[in-house]
Amino acid sequence: MSCHSAANASTKQYIHSTDSPMYSSLLQSFQQNPRWVNSKTRKPLFMVAPTNESEIQAAVICSKANGLQIRVVSGGHDYEGLSYRCGSPFIVIDLINYRSIDIDSGLQTAWVQAGATIGELYHEIAGKSPVLGFPAGLYPSVGVGGHLSGGGLGTLVRKFGLAADNIVDATIVDVNGKILDRKAMGEDIFWAIRGGGGSSFGIITSWKIKLVEVPSKVTVFTVGKIGKEAQKLVHRWQYIADKLSEDLFLRVILQNSDVNGTRTVKASFNSLFLGEADKLIPLMSNAFPELDLKSENCIEMNWIQSVLYFAGFINQENLNVLLNRTTLFKSNFKGKSDFVQNPIPETAFDEIWEKFSRVESAFMLLDPFGARMDEIPDYELPFPHRKGNLYNIQYLVKWQKDGIVESKRNVEWIRDLYEYMTPFVAHSPRAAYFNYRDLDIGTNTKDDTNCSKAMIWGTKYFKGNFEKLVQVKTRIDPENYFRNEQSIPVMKYA
Repeated sequence: MSCHSAANASTKQYIHSTDSPMYSSLLQSFQQNPRWVNSKTRKPLFMVAPTNESEIQAAVICSKANGLQIRVVSGGHDYEGLSYRCGSPFIVIDLINYRSIDIDSGLQTAWVQAGATIGELYHEIAGKSPVLGFPAGLYPSVGVGGHLSGGGLGTLVRKFGLAADNIVDATIVDVNGKILDRKAMGEDIFWAIRGGGGSSFGIITSWKIKLVEVPSKVTVFTVGKIGKEAQKLVHRWQYIADKLSEDLFLRVILQNSDVNGTRTVKASFNSLFLGEADKLIPLMSNAFPELDLKSENCIEMNWIQSVLYFAGFINQENLNVLLNRTTLFKSNFKGKSDFVQNPIPETAFDEIWEKFSRVESAFMLLDPFGARMDEIPDYELPFPHRKGNLYNIQYLVKWQKDGIVESKRNVEWIRDLYEYMTPFVAHSPRAAYFNYRDLDIGTNTKDDTNCSKAMIWGTKYFKGNFEKLVQVKTRIDPENYFRNEQSIPVMKYA
């Protein structure tokens, strides 16, 4: 790997082979889904932890010259582990040392290197201004590189859109090892990497983002309900959530719960309001009186405290928890996704509740759209799920016990739930969110990518934008070097 590096001594500091004393700990540090960590999983021949762009360039050029594939880790949260596993000999480029953040609070912009986490980004923004924020995801250890390139949903989505909607420039290392910014790459490639997944097109090294203004005081609440009351409220929520003020994000989390030894499902109505409680309560009383929101349910705080709240640090005030790059409680998991365009009938929830009783740890997260998401055309970025979608569903099942039997049981459970939901969700195509990657919806062939085969999964993620992504891919990476089970294919010419 020193073929394009000036000094072997410095090379040893950031390249780790399988016999390196740091190899195992580095590998484990970014494998966020233990489901993909077993003796059958092929391990990388090398792990490269570059500190500058020239080292990333060298890794690309050398890997290509030696017939090795590349996987790039920003945070390691790819749902199917594709950022750190591969069927062919490969290396991992771990961007952990490439994560500086440079904020210009006057211009309300920031350059963020791709190895930073969204927690680190939020922490830096808070240090610069109490009234600036960014509309990215909820989980602090998620890497900026992958999260933004797939779209990026968060609590500010109804006010400001996706994280990707707020990117104004980027840098990428292409298949020839060249560094391209927005001007050099051109508008089509810049379009593709903002929602189309960066790993198909090269290695994204940094983003320039537009920060957004948030009020000095926001309000959060979580109201939990169980049983039939929960079902009625979730059903009613579907008619309301996408039509509320753009300042109000009201999601629902369904999860297993035990009440006096009886298995049931708890519905948590979890909300961020960009304003004070005295404005929120009458708004909710008018739009959703059935929830019976009271002042004692509401907590006023600043925006960065709301970031902690939604990350699960309910009573935490020390912002340094946002700097923790590792998931606190790693567990095996499988995820899937859907988009809902018409309210699900109330009677359908009986079966959902029954299915939840069959596993230990299951979730459905319902994130409302509307407002700003209705205003952005579905072709503006590769992410096409805009106007007409009431909400997004993320399905998750988690399990602690390792082994094929336990994995098979839980994966079959979530597939069964997904099958049950078929009549109630978007169809033609049945849509999916790229950041909740799901190999069940289709994969490429092992060493090549057939466009017609890739259309099966590609149209679910990108709908009519898939064809343009193929055109862009063909231009920037015509030999399809950057590829995986769900990478954008290249056009084949006779």
